[in-house]
Amino acid sequence: MEQMKEAVKKLILGPLQNVEFNDIFEIIILSFLIYHILVWIKRTKAWSLLKGGIVCILFIGLVYILNLQTISWILSNLYNVGIIAIVIIFQPELRRALEQLGNNKIMSDFTLLSDSKDGGNRFTDDIINDIVEATFQLGKAKTGALIVIEQKISLIEYIKTGIPLDAQITIPLLIQIFEHNTPLHDGAVIIRKGRIVSATCYLPLSDNMGISKALGTRHRAGLGISEVSDSITIIASEETGHVSLAIGGQLTRNISKEQLREVLEKLQDKTSETKRFRLWKGKSKKDEGKTNQ
Repeated sequence: MEQMKEAVKKLILGPLQNVEFNDIFEIIILSFLIYHILVWIKRTKAWSLLKGGIVCILFIGLVYILNLQTISWILSNLYNVGIIAIVIIFQPELRRALEQLGNNKIMSDFTLLSDSKDGGNRFTDDIINDIVEATFQLGKAKTGALIVIEQKISLIEYIKTGIPLDAQITIPLLIQIFEHNTPLHDGAVIIRKGRIVSATCYLPLSDNMGISKALGTRHRAGLGISEVSDSITIIASEETGHVSLAIGGQLTRNISKEQLREVLEKLQDKTSETKRFRLWKGKSKKDEGKTNQ
């Protein structure tokens, strides 16, 4: 029994005796990366491509097991070409993954690259009320609308595709913009720093194959801009009158006034996020003044 216990201890604890802190740190990093890569693959059409790749790997394994020399020679000569082909096939997904990595809060929380002038993204109660009321009035009248609210990531390339306005947000103006047979009704309205900066803007369409076929170009555009930026996109359906919300590549359909208002109210409170960066930069003069008081 003693020998058996010793053997079990060596079997279980033996490999752990030489484990150092660096090894544990590497395991945590690799686990984190593998998990997020799998989540990213699952959310994109890369999941279907990955399943096809697994089939190809199984086929290659079978070729080597059966020692099929001719096919093995062909595969070995196609190795370099195969790597290039994978990069080409996955190019949209790889580009989106790098964009999301650069826009990820995990990265921004530990860097000083974020704009500390966060007040530009804050909304007043009047602005929130006007956006909510205008959106649901448009939905009730079954008038299609697409409203994009810029956050940290600049939407300048999409703003340039529209007609510049630089107008105050009001219920009549938003309703008039999306009214049928008006010059500005087609396309999206982009809001920056609490003002309408551009209308009739063109947005990138989502290539997500999981989107319901019942949804049209407006919803696909709203989802598309949320996939490439951290914007908040509000969509009023022309067919059903329902209001949807697109954030971070996720589309939430048929939301209520209260739900939309709650999301917009979160834009008012960016103070805690700004303070995280000030932990690195030191207290601002405003904060010091409050402390002295």
